[in-house]
Amino acid sequence: MTALTDRPQTALLVIDVQQGVLASAHRRDDVVNNVKSLVDRARAEQVPVIWVQHHDDQLEQGSADWQLVAELSRDDSEQLVEKSFGDSFEGTDLEDVLAASRIGHLVVAGAATDMCVRSTIHGAFARGYDVTLVGDAHTTEDLSAYGAPSPELVISHTNLYWRFQSGPGKFAATVNTADVSFTAPRG
Repeated sequence: MTALTDRPQTALLVIDVQQGVLASAHRRDDVVNNVKSLVDRARAEQVPVIWVQHHDDQLEQGSADWQLVAELSRDDSEQLVEKSFGDSFEGTDLEDVLAASRIGHLVVAGAATDMCVRSTIHGAFARGYDVTLVGDAHTTEDLSAYGAPSPELVISHTNLYWRFQSGPGKFAATVNTADVSFTAPRG
């Protein structure tokens, strides 16, 4: 039902599952296992998997922290989008990648919930995409020392409000890994 009417396809968008990003992430192993399950299912169902990899002054391109976590690997045939802003669309070719494959529905997993995941799901929705957030396949680190809520509350709140996100001609949802459907949502 995407507002992008000529884009009936779905893709799995895996955001920043990198060594440095997940080093001290809440429930890291559970989230990585759920992302792995999603990647395996998407591949089995011939759904495109698009990997997003962040770099900036603190996460230097090519460094050990910049690498994907050891449990996950990108197939050479899968798209890689490198970014240096929170929203995976900003300053990248993500929109071109999605348009070329007629993708209008994104199933989103990765890190960090309160930064790149949140920026990207909002960026996608504002651009007309249907967006399904996988509620048990995204995480963040504990930033409560800086005034942020605990990771559990950040994740829970993001899952809650995304479940009720709406817009004309667009669909938003939060589902757990076991309930993900790679078919485009309807109504």
